[in-house]
Amino acid sequence: MNKIIELKNIVKNYYSKKRVKVLNKLNFSFNAGKIYSIMGPSGSGKSTLLNILSLIDTPTSGVLKIDSRTINYSSISSNDLLRAKKIGIIYQDNNLLSDFTALENIYFARLSIDDDKKKAVSESKKILRKLGLSNRENHLASQLSGGEMQRVAIARALINSPEIILADEPTGSLDAKNAKEVFKILLKLKNKKRLIVFATHNRFFANMADCKIELISGKIKKTINARIK
Repeated sequence: MNKIIELKNIVKNYYSKKRVKVLNKLNFSFNAGKIYSIMGPSGSGKSTLLNILSLIDTPTSGVLKIDSRTINYSSISSNDLLRAKKIGIIYQDNNLLSDFTALENIYFARLSIDDDKKKAVSESKKILRKLGLSNRENHLASQLSGGEMQRVAIARALINSPEIILADEPTGSLDAKNAKEVFKILLKLKNKKRLIVFATHNRFFANMADCKIELISGKIKKTINARIK
């Protein structure tokens, strides 16, 4: 198996009046060609783990490797470029720019790779077409429905053809019908070179992954092989 991400003794603490250990010596490898779901109660560390995997946050201690490369957290610019090229992130609240069109929200992300606006726009239109949103490309994000906004968020995550897709409760703000549609799209993104990791409270969706991870009190308690349905 091709290990895209490796965690070695990852610890994450937060400090207020006292130390709060959110992640406690996590050791795990995520393989290409697989979909992983992460479950756990609120406060178990799901979002923190995804933020570390996406290089948005840094662990207190431990080693994170992406494509066998040990991440150096002092190399901010190189990590930003690595994230732009290799990692697509889907948020629960979509994080779209409300005063920009669906098309602009997507191609702006493409410009993080280079300044070729013509190519960025062309590629963005292709993705919107695949997701059935060609007729909404010039609508402001604020004019879209919840399901449409989340599909635009998925398109934005895909624009740089990432090897890694990370999704934090991607259907948490959607009704049941739109949630199922979004998950159908997410599961279809699987290929032998790509890793997909998503956090969810929904056991039905979690069981659709190849591997289910349960986080409790900052530790991986067990992993369960599931089957794509």
